[in-house]
This record gives sequence, structure tokens and C-alpha cells, in this order.
Amino acid sequence: MNPTPTTGLPETPRRILVIDDDPTVSEIVCSYLSAAGFTVEQAPDGLDGLRRAGTNRPDLVVLDRMLPGMDGIEVCGRFKAAWAVPVIMLTALDEEEDRIEGLEAGADDYLAKPFSPRELVLRVQSVLRRSVPETAPSGAVEAGPFSLDLAAHEVRMFGEPLVLTAREFDLLAHLIGRPHLALSREDLLKSVWGWDFGDLSTVTVHVRRLREKIEADPTRPRLLNTVWGVGYRFDPEPLVASRPDDQDSGARR
Repeated sequence: MNPTPTTGLPETPRRILVIDDDPTVSEIVCSYLSAAGFTVEQAPDGLDGLRRAGTNRPDLVVLDRMLPGMDGIEVCGRFKAAWAVPVIMLTALDEEEDRIEGLEAGADDYLAKPFSPRELVLRVQSVLRRSVPETAPSGAVEAGPFSLDLAAHEVRMFGEPLVLTAREFDLLAHLIGRPHLALSREDLLKSVWGWDFGDLSTVTVHVRRLREKIEADPTRPRLLNTVWGVGYRFDPEPLVASRPDDQDSGARR
């Protein structure tokens, strides 16, 4: 068997920023992540975390939801607005609405306290694999009003650039590649997120956010449809369809 080619240089460890005001939790999380081979930096609050990220951007942020001053929801929003960095949110609030609020703020995953540090390490590894795939897809995809450049991670709708997060792009690309096929939330969670387990509301929230960007009326979707009891289905429309901002909905009927 031929050895795997290498550059001769050691691989740079991925940087993880842990933002948590509980010193016990921070110590445990940092210890497990360091043992897994990551370079770990710790911040006790959101402002310090943002400052540290501005100086030396991390590859992933582990963020506590309940922070003094600026809470984790606002911190997550600021991270997502400034940098394309994945965020895993830690929360003591295990209610569905609290989880959804974190996902809507842009969190890529979450864990409810108390949690297993080993599970956190697995979640970090999984999110990093999805955010930087080992082999980037290439080529262009045309479907309905969409034109996707997979290599550049860019999408146009009716010829106009469409601003999507990395996960929204992956979700749209996966659905577009399987037109008229009903896909369950479990299928999407495994194929797009790379998770064999996880909260299915993650998929629900991202579908809703995607609809808000691509549908003329997100409450009455025409492109990204719900298949009740199954999941979701992408139904491409011809390029002559109305633009999302058209006021005359009759042109789409």
C-alpha cells in the first residue's frame, strides 16, 4: 500500500474559542478539546470573546447561551455577521423555543447542560468536517431560477446574487440536486449536517430561513415545499417565473 502523500509539514491544529463564564465548565471543555488535539483559547464573556476572535480568528466557537452582559444569542449574531465561523451553543435551557432561538441566531449546533464532554468533542469534529469538507465539490448547477457555483460557494437567483450562510447553501444545493424528491428531516440532517443523531428542529429552522430568502411568500412556498409526514421537496420552476419581489402573484399561478 502506498503511503499517503504529505507536504512534509505538520498539520496546524484547528483553533477553538470557548466562551463561558463558568470556570468549571470552561476548564473541563478546554481540557477535553486540548486532549483531542485542538488549540484552545478561553474567554469569560462575549465582548472578550469577540475581541479575541478579531485578533486571531478561531475555526469554531463553543459559546454559552447565558453570559453576563451580552448574552449568547447576541454574541452568536455578531460572530455570524462578522465572520464565517461555525458556532456550537451550550445552554442550560432545554426548551424547544430556546433551542430554536439559538439556531435562528445562526448557531450550527447546540448542547444542553449537563452534557458529556466527549459528545462535545464529537460535535466539534462533525461541525468542522462539514464547514471545511476534505474535497470541495466543483461545477455549476442550474435549476429553475437558481444557478449554483459549487466550487465558489455562490448562488444566483434570477441572475442576481443570493446571500446565504454556508449551511443554507449546502442545504439548497442538496435539495436542488434531488428535484421532486421528498427528503425527510433525518435524511437532511445526515446528508447536509453529517450527523447520525441530533435535534431535527435544526433542519426545520434552516428550511424556514431559506424560504425567507427564496420564496415570494414564505408562508406559501412554491419552490421548497413541505411533504406532510415525510419532509421537504424542491420543485424547480421555469426561469420565466416571477421574481420573488414581484407584487403580481397571479403571474406565478
